[in-house]
Amino acid sequence: MRPQPESARERWRAVRTIISRDSATVAKEVKADINVTPLVDVVLVLLIIFMVVTPLIASGIAVDLPRTEHHSRKPDDGTDIVISVTAEGRLYLGARQLGGLADLGRAVSREKARFPEKNLYLKADGRAAFGAVRGALDTLRSAGFNDVILGTEALEKAKPTQGE
Repeated sequence: MRPQPESARERWRAVRTIISRDSATVAKEVKADINVTPLVDVVLVLLIIFMVVTPLIASGIAVDLPRTEHHSRKPDDGTDIVISVTAEGRLYLGARQLGGLADLGRAVSREKARFPEKNLYLKADGRAAFGAVRGALDTLRSAGFNDVILGTEALEKAKPTQGE
């Protein structure tokens, strides 16, 4: 306990000391501005992680798609059932290799039963034999799938030189 002040002047001095001491401690405890540096750091780290991981998530096997003049860009957003035909004629459903055309119909039917809202997207390598691609399309049609999206890439037109 503190000793009691004797005069009014000492009491006022004690009150002012208490008030000034309390206001100093309050000013030190309250911080009005927001430090956004940690938030920016976290957001940038997440952005880098997503930029690195996103290409790895792309479904299907990487194939060299044929180039066409009339091409509508379709991003690989994971909302399709992706069927890939490689240059060697191997069939893949997503990243899983299939044994042959008979497996293709059954596997696609199972996937379509699980995800009826998904579209079929056929990615065939430009060097694949036409017979392998046609066989995959025939198998899908006989399994009851008539709406198949064929994957292509845009044909890059040669830029004219200045002399032309």
